[in-house]
Amino acid sequence: MSVADIEIRLLVQAVYLRYGHDFRDYAFASLRRRVLQAQQRMGLGSISALQEKVLHDPDEFARLLQYLTVPVSEMFRDPAYFLALRRQVVPVLRTYPSLKIWVAGCSTGEEPYSMAILLLEEGLLERTILYATDINHASLEKARQGIFALDHMQSFTRNYQRAGGLKSFSDYYTAAYGGALFDRKLRDSITFADHSLATDAVFAETQLVSCRNVLIYFNRGLQDRALGLFHESLTRRGFLGLGSKETLDFSAYADRFEPVSRPDRLYRKRGDA
Repeated sequence: MSVADIEIRLLVQAVYLRYGHDFRDYAFASLRRRVLQAQQRMGLGSISALQEKVLHDPDEFARLLQYLTVPVSEMFRDPAYFLALRRQVVPVLRTYPSLKIWVAGCSTGEEPYSMAILLLEEGLLERTILYATDINHASLEKARQGIFALDHMQSFTRNYQRAGGLKSFSDYYTAAYGGALFDRKLRDSITFADHSLATDAVFAETQLVSCRNVLIYFNRGLQDRALGLFHESLTRRGFLGLGSKETLDFSAYADRFEPVSRPDRLYRKRGDA
């Protein structure tokens, strides 16, 4: 094991003990790349120097967290996923008098706002509690504001249209504060909260969990922990959505779900699971 790898393991252990954020079971190759990037961008000579800095200065830890959690997303990312939700999941969700939906690893909010727009168009938003969780406080605060860069709206609009959008995407935002401010009705429909898939427990019973492009950063053990939380959270025959490069195959929960749309990574909890 290289000195740098030893330093990284010491760093994540120190972060866990000091701040309670647990990166010890993240996929190491990805974690290594992000820590080295943080060290370079923060102008430090070694990972040990990075550790000393973040242990003694919470503001520096907040900077490091921006590198470790990769707060990058887009609205209606992988449009086919949202189209599959509309066509194959929404008809079932309509049979519930009330709904709880959990978007886990919500980053800066693009995914939950996309979900809120879909639910609004399908007549389900008013009877839905939509939870959006992440471990990055800065990302959650940005998500709460509901302001996104104007120069992203063109690509977001294309995604929305391919996802089966029923209106003009520009109906959902106004140009303000140098960006696109999304409608208050959408913002007020989402409950943003701090939650770690590595350390925290289930907090609600839900009919749909959407956690996309998060598990790819976990090792197998942490993936199974997260899938266990989703399984526990979901009601009988509830739905689970994963990212395009993620799968339940070979996980400890492979036999507890059945595919709804395997290409779109949509699954449904088995009735006997």
